[in-house]
Amino acid sequence: MATQEISAPSHRRSFVAGSVYLFERLLPDPFVIAIGLTFAVAAAALLFAPKGDLVTVVTSWYAGLFGIIGFAFQMIMILVTGHAVAHAPLVQRGLKRLVAMLSTPNQAVVVTFLIAAVASWLNWGFGLVVGAILAREVAKRIHLDFGWLVAAAYSGWVIWASGPSSSIALSQATHGNALNIVEKLTGQMLPFGQTVFTTFNLVPTLAVVVLVPIVFVFLKPREDEIVAFVPADAQEASSIKPAKSADSFAEAANRAPIVSLFLVLLGVSYLGFTWWSKGVNFDANRVILILLIVGVALHGTPVAYSEAMKNAAKQAGSMILQYPIYGGIMGIMDTTGLAAMISKFFVAIATAHTLPFWTYFASLFITFLVPSGGGHWAVQGPFAIPAAVELHASIPATTMSVAMGEQVSNMMQPFWALPVVAMAGIGIQRVLGYTVITFFVAGIIYGAALLLLT
Repeated sequence: MATQEISAPSHRRSFVAGSVYLFERLLPDPFVIAIGLTFAVAAAALLFAPKGDLVTVVTSWYAGLFGIIGFAFQMIMILVTGHAVAHAPLVQRGLKRLVAMLSTPNQAVVVTFLIAAVASWLNWGFGLVVGAILAREVAKRIHLDFGWLVAAAYSGWVIWASGPSSSIALSQATHGNALNIVEKLTGQMLPFGQTVFTTFNLVPTLAVVVLVPIVFVFLKPREDEIVAFVPADAQEASSIKPAKSADSFAEAANRAPIVSLFLVLLGVSYLGFTWWSKGVNFDANRVILILLIVGVALHGTPVAYSEAMKNAAKQAGSMILQYPIYGGIMGIMDTTGLAAMISKFFVAIATAHTLPFWTYFASLFITFLVPSGGGHWAVQGPFAIPAAVELHASIPATTMSVAMGEQVSNMMQPFWALPVVAMAGIGIQRVLGYTVITFFVAGIIYGAALLLLT
């Protein structure tokens, strides 16, 4: 895909230029940032932590590096299973039918945002992919500014960590999870009823869903500023190869829907038995299982789903590389006592009521260095939760405040925007110029909710 290369809209040119300079020239690759942050944390531990000797730093880094592997794989599975669902033929046809009902740019940008937001809330990997796909389909049929539309699609992702696929909420709801810091400190887990499905989380999320598309309508570029979508000359085709004729037992088995049906029935049976006997509840593994059986059912045949997962796995490279590094950082902070020292700072400046807000404020900045929810929690959780325990502050609100800061700052952090713009086929510059507005709108809403509703 390609777009016309012209300058940014006149009334936003300086804003976009500033975003480009900040994100593309000052910030290195996220992997380099992760290594740099490891160096900074190790140096701080050696200089200030009560147990900051060289042997402790090195051994705790190693333990954390591999202690996070299980959680990292869970998050990767959430991404790739969500990606596979988004590329199911039925979902693709549904998106095209939806697009056919739209006729104006304002309708297009509002519907694109809402679909991406709902999909992101349900599953963050699904939301990323659906937003990019939907933006391309809309732009083929309606004359509008493509950067504006893709920015609306990516802005739908601003509520992902407030939903049931939130890596932070999931890890605190999963017994024995390496990142279940609440359980390690208090012996308790945080079910979704205390985190995701709470007033302080649902009310601001709903407010964001209502207000952001209205803001985007007001941001609509003038006719002379539009940079429209320009499809490539080659005809687009699905990345999933058509199945070969069933001229052998192996090929027949690959294309047999009954094989997929067995796996779906197995997964549905497990969920039915456990939810009937223990009540409906979610953790990381159950979310993955749901996405797996939905994806297998939608693709129909084993070979179709296998190909979809292969394509989805290409998006997981950065996560595979970075999660262990952030696990090492968590190991250093926890074992050397550095996390406890930082928590004392928050105890000193906050009260039981204001701690979630200050934690949220810190999360906004930490996201720029750690743009992954799980990795972010590995860095901030070890000092945020001890502070909540000491101040007798709301542990669920403090936990979700980290998630809220993570999702809001993603609107200015290009790490997750990059796969979206790559799938959509547009440069990141024009997109950031609009999503910064989303950052301010959502940032104020979530911050106010933590002060008023907790």
